[in-house]
Amino acid sequence: MEFHSVDEDSAERAGTRLEGLAPEPLLTRDYETRPGLVYERLRERHGPVAPVDLLGVPAWLVLGYRESLQVLQDDACWPKGLENWRARTEGRVPADWPLGPSLEVNHVLIQGGPGYRTLRGAWDTALRPFQDPRNPQAKRLKAAVTGYADELISLLAQGGGTGTADLSAQFSRPLPLMAASHLLGFPGSQGDDALMDMWRVLDAGPDAEPALARLLVTLGELAAAKIEKPGDDFPSHLLAAHPDLSVDALARELFMLLGMTSDHVGILISNTVVEVIAGGNEGGVRTTLSAGMVRETMNRVVMRKPPLVNFVPRFAAADTRLGNYTIHAGDPVWVSSAAAHADPLFAGRMAPGAGISSRAHLSWGAGSRQCPARELASTIAAAGVSRVFERFGHLELALPVDQLPWRSSPFMRGLRSLPVRYELSGPPLPLAPAPAADVPDAPAVPDQAAKRRSSLWRYLTGLIRSGS
Repeated sequence: MEFHSVDEDSAERAGTRLEGLAPEPLLTRDYETRPGLVYERLRERHGPVAPVDLLGVPAWLVLGYRESLQVLQDDACWPKGLENWRARTEGRVPADWPLGPSLEVNHVLIQGGPGYRTLRGAWDTALRPFQDPRNPQAKRLKAAVTGYADELISLLAQGGGTGTADLSAQFSRPLPLMAASHLLGFPGSQGDDALMDMWRVLDAGPDAEPALARLLVTLGELAAAKIEKPGDDFPSHLLAAHPDLSVDALARELFMLLGMTSDHVGILISNTVVEVIAGGNEGGVRTTLSAGMVRETMNRVVMRKPPLVNFVPRFAAADTRLGNYTIHAGDPVWVSSAAAHADPLFAGRMAPGAGISSRAHLSWGAGSRQCPARELASTIAAAGVSRVFERFGHLELALPVDQLPWRSSPFMRGLRSLPVRYELSGPPLPLAPAPAADVPDAPAVPDQAAKRRSSLWRYLTGLIRSGS
């Protein structure tokens, strides 16, 4: 079945190189506030593939669902690896390009070349204990996420059993940060600063480059510690599966895990909470939430509002026709899952309200290079969402759903804040003393008072004080 037809003038367009098209900027104010309209305008003008300007660098943006699958499922024709980028090789990508810091870290999601299969196999092996619910590591992770969720809810409810809160800043963003510290075996609260720097890198703002430098130093120190003294954590399992990893190489892989278990998961939690509050009474889901129903709700959410809106680039291995254009060898191609989900020739074939069919979403990619941590991230998000609706007897948006503020980066799109009015289902739980370290033989976690002095706890406590 053909999804798209070729315009009459496509032959002329097909012969024009990307550099000669004067593409329009993508990351504009319109894109931040109304990305759907930007995708629609690009689709009307160019078809399923459009030339765009990404902060001064030209690239192809894939808007069509069929074309997205074509790119994602064919690693030979559309490989990853910055060494395949012609403009970069020719020195035409500015040294201070804001997206450079995120793409220069050569981890499993970026890497191409012959070493990828070995690295990806090691990732799959190292994640298995944490992603298979039958394993003790997976059970401990889920219990830890539930405990962290309770800590955060108890902290934001210090003013009483009813009140207002920013559920994004006070719950959805910090929860995956805490889960990542558990996975990486950070001693105490040392992971706080690392994840906050990861947010700065993902947002691609002016402080992205120094944040990346600090982050890689921290992760390098952690990698060296795990090489010296392994534990029952992700870095140690990855080293066991790939013993040849150097300190620097291991730090780059930890960078990738932090990225996928921080902003992506936090956005997914917030968006799912909004879905349940705003429309969850359909079929009684608001009152009969279960883990399975949360997963189906998340599937529907990522179809309409995927956290990861643009994937890291792939590159044409040879001159290839895609949509109405010829993509020349070495051109960067960015697949937009958000635009692909909105493709009328795909979305029109989806049954409204059918949660099971929404598993066709591209939120985690497609093909052999689907995100290796997708089950891990989904488990953390589902556990967090479930705990929200177990602990809060009443939860409503403090703003109309169409007035919620959004933030966009080149990769992610999520709520800037999620203001809610809440009522706990029972008395607030006390903030218990911090437990012993999650990782065997790791240094002891500081006491609760010390934990509250960490960067994360100071930030969260400051939010409560500023809102009181």
